[in-house]
Amino acid sequence: MLHNQLSTHTFSEFMLSLKYGNHNHIAKHGNITLPTTMNSEAWRIQKRFKDVIASRTFRNIAETLGLKEKRVLDLGCGYGEYMQRFGKDSVGITTTPAEVAYGESHHIDLRAGNVELLHQTIASTENFDAFWANNLFEHLLSPHAFLVHLKQFAKDDTLLILGVPMVPKIEPLMKIKKFRGSLASPHINFFTKKTFQLTIERAGWDVIDNRSFFLPVPALDRIISPLMPHLYIVAKNNPHYTYPPKKVKEWEDDGHYADLLKIMK
Repeated sequence: MLHNQLSTHTFSEFMLSLKYGNHNHIAKHGNITLPTTMNSEAWRIQKRFKDVIASRTFRNIAETLGLKEKRVLDLGCGYGEYMQRFGKDSVGITTTPAEVAYGESHHIDLRAGNVELLHQTIASTENFDAFWANNLFEHLLSPHAFLVHLKQFAKDDTLLILGVPMVPKIEPLMKIKKFRGSLASPHINFFTKKTFQLTIERAGWDVIDNRSFFLPVPALDRIISPLMPHLYIVAKNNPHYTYPPKKVKEWEDDGHYADLLKIMK
């Protein structure tokens, strides 16, 4: 992928050269070079790429987990802005046609598909070193089925990185605007730090970390995490995880759950 081969500055200029040709009228914005004649939509897209590169939190995650060396499946990928920090042959999934078209025109592997129906978009022979999903989990119809189905495209040591807005345990924090984002009207799933972790573990993923990644020092970051409005779980695939016997008995005669039982056998 092009943005795994080029520096941030070169990658940004290369994308813009494809769209605008020469750069007779340009403006500098940090590491991003933008034509002053760019329309508002192009500015908005390029700002997303710039903001990701500038994000301290995402830099901490990507560097801590070595994502630049991993083939990552970006679930709910937008225009592929996070994929700047992912490894070769990474793939993004989105339901938005304009984002897929952007990927095609910029040689980024963005595929049209529903993240809860990955078998329709990802070949059964494909697997990934890591899954990345930020601000997605709270929107899903079935978070548990989503987590289990990911295992079909995982290796034994595949990592899962999920970022989710938190419902704080300390209720007065909900008066703070950033925490109220967890209750946004499109959200249909709601998590505290504890229920977030349990949801991941009960789907066959071993949690390695559960914190904000705002600070680069893990010990300090874990101390402040209960006061942070957005947390990230890092988990590793447990290929030996099976449902407890009571759960198997509860579901075994209902065909609706057959694919989950097959994956977790």
